[in-house]
Amino acid sequence: MIGRIRRFDWTMFGAIALLLVLSFLFIYSAGYQSGEVSLSGKALRQVVWALIGIGCYAAASAFDYRKLKEVHWWVYAGALVLLVLVFLFPEKNNAHRWIPMPGFDLQPSEFAKLAVVFSLTAYLSNPATDPDEFSTFVIAFLIMLIPFGLIVIEPDLGTSMVLIPLTLVLLFCAGTPTRPLLILVGTGVLGLIILAVWLRFLPDTCPFLTEYQKSRVLVYLNVSQDPLGAGWNKLQSQIAVGSGGLFGKGYLKGTQNILGFLPRTVAPTDFIYSVVAEETGFAGSGLLLVLYTTVTVRCMRAAVQARDLFGRLLATGIGVLLFTHVFINIAMTVGLMPITGLPLPLMSYGGSFMVTTMGALGLVQSVYLRRRTI
Repeated sequence: MIGRIRRFDWTMFGAIALLLVLSFLFIYSAGYQSGEVSLSGKALRQVVWALIGIGCYAAASAFDYRKLKEVHWWVYAGALVLLVLVFLFPEKNNAHRWIPMPGFDLQPSEFAKLAVVFSLTAYLSNPATDPDEFSTFVIAFLIMLIPFGLIVIEPDLGTSMVLIPLTLVLLFCAGTPTRPLLILVGTGVLGLIILAVWLRFLPDTCPFLTEYQKSRVLVYLNVSQDPLGAGWNKLQSQIAVGSGGLFGKGYLKGTQNILGFLPRTVAPTDFIYSVVAEETGFAGSGLLLVLYTTVTVRCMRAAVQARDLFGRLLATGIGVLLFTHVFINIAMTVGLMPITGLPLPLMSYGGSFMVTTMGALGLVQSVYLRRRTI
C-alpha cells in the first residue's frame, strides 16, 4: 500500500485539484450578480460533480487498466446504444444530445469518446494487428467513424471533430506508416479550405452543415455579418479576454461577465476561459495553461513509462483528448477558430464531461502506478 502511494503521480493530481478549485470559483463568478447568487446553483452542482469525479478518478486509478482489453467491445457497443437512444427523446437546444435522467441529463457523446479510445487502443496494441497493413488503417478509422457519424447527426460537430486527431495520433504511435497519415491530413486541410471558400461565397448551397453551423463559420470568417446575433458571443468573448490585461479586473469584477454581455447561458460552460481571462488577466489565464500543460505532460510521461503498448496508447490517447479539447476551446474563445461548443476540461460546467474526464485521467494514473521500473 505504501509503495503504491509512493508511485502515485501527485504532481498530476495536484494540477487536477487546482483546476477543480478554479472551476468552482469561476463558475460561481459566471453566475454572480450583485451578490444575489447563492451556492445552490451551478457552482454547488459543480462541486457535487467534482466530488463524484474524484471518486471515479480514485476507482480508475485502483483498476488494472489491462482488464479493459477484455471488455472494450462491450463498452464500445454500450456507447453506440446510448448514442442511438438520444434520438428517442425530444430535442433540447435544437439537438438530440442528452438522455434525461433523474436530476440531470446524460450526454452519451462524452462516454463515446472514451469508448473509441479503449477500442482503438486495444485493436492497435493487439499482437495480431500489423501496423504496416492498409487494413489496419481502414479498421481503425471504421472504429472511429461509427460513433463519429452518430455524434455528427445529433448534431454535435465539435465533439465529433476531436475523434479525428485522436485516431491519427494513435495510428502514428502504433507504428502506422506516416505517408497515408500525411495524405489524409493534407486532404482534410484542403477540404476545410474548400468548405470555407464555399461558405464564404455560396453559403446557401452547402448541404453538409445545419443553418446554425453555417452561421458560426460565416461569423468566424466575417463577424460583421451578424455582430448582434450569431457573432455576439464571439465578440463579447474577445472583448472579455482582451480587456483583462496583465492581472485582470479582479475576481467577481469582470464587466463583460457580471453585466451579462457574455451571456450567462454560455459563460460557465463554453466560455469559462473568457471569464478567467477577464478577471485574472494574462497571469491567471497563463496559470491555467501551465496547469493543463502539466496534466498533459504527465499523461505523456505515463505513456513513455508504460509497461506495455496498450498502456502506452491508452495514456497517449487520453492526453491527446485533453489537449485537443483545451486547444479548440481556447482558440474558440479568442477568435482563432469558429464557435464549436466544446467545453474546457475540468473547468466548464457539466456533469457528464467532468465524470468522464476524471475517470479517464484516473486510468492514466493506473498506467503510471503499474509502470516499468527504470
